[in-house]
Amino acid sequence: MSESTIGYRIKQLREKRKWSQIEFAKKMGINNSVLSRIESGKRPIEDSLISKAADIFNVSSDYLLGRESDSNNRLFVENLFEDQNLGLWFKDIKDASPEKQEELKQFWEFIKQKENKR
Repeated sequence: MSESTIGYRIKQLREKRKWSQIEFAKKMGINNSVLSRIESGKRPIEDSLISKAADIFNVSSDYLLGRESDSNNRLFVENLFEDQNLGLWFKDIKDASPEKQEELKQFWEFIKQKENKR
């Protein structure tokens, strides 16, 4: 994927959160001029920075690289609930084993039934 696609997606995600380049560069541990060149596609981004950006934005590296057309619905969940911890919780469920997912579904159904009885 081209550097301009990666840079565009980083810029899009940064602006969606209303972070300045300076703010996001600090989170990434890089100079804001480096971030500016990455966002404009003038500088390649190191693999370690792709991973770091993906973690900060709570998206996959594949999304940043343009291998996925959406951000695995993580942004949707994050924006829907405006709670990053909840987005991480959903990610953890998605990454859990099928057995653990089934156990969590059963637990959730139990909680819903308990709430409905009130």
